[in-house]
Amino acid sequence: EVQLVESGGGSVQPGGSLRLSCTAAGLTFDDSEMGWYRQAPGNECELVSTITSNGATYYADSMKGRNTISRDNAKNTVYLEMNSLEPDDTAMYYCAADLDWGRLLEGQAGYWGQGTQVTVSS
Repeated sequence: EVQLVESGGGSVQPGGSLRLSCTAAGLTFDDSEMGWYRQAPGNECELVSTITSNGATYYADSMKGRNTISRDNAKNTVYLEMNSLEPDDTAMYYCAADLDWGRLLEGQAGYWGQGTQVTVSS
């Protein structure tokens, strides 16, 4: 059984930073394309960032320049470092995984975590 477990969410003030983690089990992590999505109340789920099995990164415009995605294959973990957080970044953040980067990019990843809540408020 594949499991993706996110952690690191929380409440921060505008301008603050958070580092999200997603630890995977039950899949061949080294071969998996990994990504982060987010969904705010009333909004559609949107892509934040992806990282391929080779370490190539992609950032959506929503947070470009304010976040960094990385992975540690030895720990089966993908990270999302978020800086200069804004109230509009408030959302549930989900980790996703797939062997196909195209499916991941299109929001059709085969595996999803349960999410970790990020709230940005003064």
